[in-house]
Amino acid sequence: MRVLVTGSAGFIGNHVALKLLEEGREVIGIDNLDPYYDINLKLRRVERLIPYKNYINVPIDINDQPKLNKIFGDHKIDQIIHLAAQAGVRHSLNAPKDYVDSNICGFLNILEASRNHHISHLIYASSSSVYGGNTKMPFSEHHPTNHPK
Repeated sequence: MRVLVTGSAGFIGNHVALKLLEEGREVIGIDNLDPYYDINLKLRRVERLIPYKNYINVPIDINDQPKLNKIFGDHKIDQIIHLAAQAGVRHSLNAPKDYVDSNICGFLNILEASRNHHISHLIYASSSSVYGGNTKMPFSEHHPTNHPK
């Protein structure tokens, strides 16, 4: 089973990729190494994955649709765990286009590539910010999300 993990240099994406690799799955990790968070930290995370023989690292942006389609064409991807996104809710106030490009257009590219390449399963993780000012912990998918931050 070959799994594409987007955002594989991020905190969650890196841990997900490591777990999949430890289980013996083949993983293709993609990340654009956006400088919003420390690039050196992201590079160290990628270095943790490189030693696995069942890992392929592809440093691209999910907005680069031709390269994204090439990855889907070159590798028989069975499943996707989509964790790539522009991070930082406060950053969205200063640079809303960054959010639209990554979190909407980039996600659309993932969805279209999934449809065109008949991907059997896609997992998408959102942000806890959708729960807004909800103070009930832990968050649950059953909590209302009609007042996101």
